[in-house]
Amino acid sequence: MTIEIRRPELEALIHEWMKSGAFQDVEDALIQALKSSPLPGKEINGRGDERNPAMGTELVAAMQASPFKEICLKLGSERAPVRDVVF
Repeated sequence: MTIEIRRPELEALIHEWMKSGAFQDVEDALIQALKSSPLPGKEINGRGDERNPAMGTELVAAMQASPFKEICLKLGSERAPVRDVVF
């Protein structure tokens, strides 16, 4: 199979990711992109409703497969600012 990339911005993005060490080659980038996207029309959560969010296990798997493992996703312990509302 031969794949032709026609958009220069896509080619630049792939090269940028490869320079960062996230991907070794173009095939590695394609594999990661395709694995992280559901097939069109494929059922999510066994219900076929694409509006439903992915299950927690699917989210964890996607996060573990991410090339950005250094990103910390801890929730803050501070409360959000709240103001009184008068009706």
